[in-house]
Amino acid sequence: MLEAIDQGDTRAAEELLPLVYDELRRLAAHQMAAETPGQTLQPTALVHEAWLRLGADAQPAWQNRSHFFAAAAEAMRRILVERARQRLALKRGGGAKRVTLEESEIPFAVPDDERLLAVDEALDKLAAIHPRKADLVKLRYFTGMTFDEAAPALGIAVPTAKEWWAFARAWLAVELRKPG
Repeated sequence: MLEAIDQGDTRAAEELLPLVYDELRRLAAHQMAAETPGQTLQPTALVHEAWLRLGADAQPAWQNRSHFFAAAAEAMRRILVERARQRLALKRGGGAKRVTLEESEIPFAVPDDERLLAVDEALDKLAAIHPRKADLVKLRYFTGMTFDEAAPALGIAVPTAKEWWAFARAWLAVELRKPG
């Protein structure tokens, strides 16, 4: 289907979203679980916004499934980082939190916006010197991929992915401890 899209088949592009929607929704739910409670952005909305940023029905040339999902993960990360920046800049609503029924049923691991931005900045620094290790972090941290899923996406062996992960985690931990 990706080849058909690359050759300009608009019908193939329209058929792509339903085929990848469940996987994108799973990735978005993983992303949202790491967000602060009271988010106004739901996983479904995150999927749709990421889909639009990826080109919607005019999909670019994807090399393969892994390339597509890596781009989707990056789009979701950027959306969440932008929203965190907006919340920190605006401090709207006097601290009031909007909660929907769907959100209240999800247990959250809660990093705050400042922590998310610090991780994003540190990840950009890691990407400047070790881009493939940073890609692994994005796939694992921002989409919740396992080593068995992320390694083939990057074209590496699972043991290599585990080594890269250990290195990247240690590097990021040191970077995050540095004073602002």
